[in-house]
Amino acid sequence: MNRRKFLEYFGCSCCGLLLSQCGTVPITERRQLKIIPESTLNRQAAQIYEKVKSKEKLSDDLDQLNEIKEIGSRIEQAVSEYFYQNDMVDPTANFNWEYILVENKKIKNAWCMPGGKIAVYSGILEVTKNKHGLAAVMGHEIAHAVAKHSVERASRSTLINVTTQIADIASGGKLSGISRTAGVDVAGMLTHFGINNPFNRKQESEADYLGLVFSSLAGFDIRETAKIWERMKETNKGKEPPEWMSTHPSTTRRIKQINDWIPEIILTYPPISAITY
Repeated sequence: MNRRKFLEYFGCSCCGLLLSQCGTVPITERRQLKIIPESTLNRQAAQIYEKVKSKEKLSDDLDQLNEIKEIGSRIEQAVSEYFYQNDMVDPTANFNWEYILVENKKIKNAWCMPGGKIAVYSGILEVTKNKHGLAAVMGHEIAHAVAKHSVERASRSTLINVTTQIADIASGGKLSGISRTAGVDVAGMLTHFGINNPFNRKQESEADYLGLVFSSLAGFDIRETAKIWERMKETNKGKEPPEWMSTHPSTTRRIKQINDWIPEIILTYPPISAITY
């Protein structure tokens, strides 16, 4: 089979596969690609989480850990109850929630792996200040897992790698030839700055929005969220990279978007009465 025929057949097969593997993000209804099975990532995440627990220094501040678990439990219940009340499939039904507090003042971060594996670093507590601030951070991280962002990123990465290889074949190897001559992965740079970074920023903004929704449903004061980013901006003291080079929106953009969303979210997604506060 010649190269042209191969590309035609391969292209048709890919189109059929992509159409069958598209879904939508809950609430925002953004279309997304999900080629990689969620169960695979959940299993891998659980294994990595166990390694993190064995290698990192876990905090012995039980009061703070219990607050993290209590906030997480409220958001868990709110998410499930919202989808139940709206007769929608609960995207967290197969989650095995777990929370750890890592003792590391230098890291101002938290994350939620696929399947509900959550870690909060003690450094972020200096920024969150109170339970509403902490709920905002945790709501954002939980939103990544609810929206299946890791599944989507893995799927897009797979698709981009295959597409890049096909493009190289179609060009007769010109892309790889340019990279060898220049000593730079040209296709990789174009993919990173032109596709991956903008896409990741879109996911981060979506997690900001959904995090506000989940925190509001759980009965937390989401007005604290913008204050967190004001404090984070002060902490960073102008050290942010240009937005186009970053996987995250600029702090200034995030603050504006959050302030724009808050009034609508408070009205549209009030606390769910079935949740025990």
